[in-house]
Amino acid sequence: VQPNNYSTFYDDQRQNWSIMFESEKAAVDFSKQVCIAKCNSCPALDSVLCQDLLLGEGQGVEGGDSLEVAYTGWLFQNNGLGQVFDSNVNKDKLLRLKLGSGKVIKGWEEGMLGMKKGGRRLLIIPPAWAYGAQGVAARVPPDSTLVFEVEIRRVKLAKECSGSDGLSVSSRDSPAPSPVPSSDGFSSD
Repeated sequence: VQPNNYSTFYDDQRQNWSIMFESEKAAVDFSKQVCIAKCNSCPALDSVLCQDLLLGEGQGVEGGDSLEVAYTGWLFQNNGLGQVFDSNVNKDKLLRLKLGSGKVIKGWEEGMLGMKKGGRRLLIIPPAWAYGAQGVAARVPPDSTLVFEVEIRRVKLAKECSGSDGLSVSSRDSPAPSPVPSSDGFSSD
């Protein structure tokens, strides 16, 4: 995925090709289909498949960084996107997480590394990296492969120094207000 709705790839002779799409949506949809095709061509999915949809800006996130994320999760069914089982896209609250803290599924911990603020990525996550044999009652059947589209809306780097009030504002923070005042290091201005 490249800026200005371009995608670049190598063919089986290692020749470089670029495609320019007429819209961001067309480029994103194409990239999603590429990731789904990669998944369907794997004999067995044993790790997270990642496909950038939009690159974002700034530094790539690492373990220890705090993020605010918008996401949608689908079940992977019939070789493609199945039923949506979870989303916060049309809700007021973003998901807050600290990468590497073990509070989200392993597939997210691995799949979001290196993403940048404003970046969107498709993650296809095998059951062992998601909810495994137990699933999630009434939402995720046991042994489900999951697909997530994740977008990082805000970032607080772990290596930023906190001010005396315990709050720190990253130069990459958006000017948008936080949904609720917080004490986890995100600014609430």
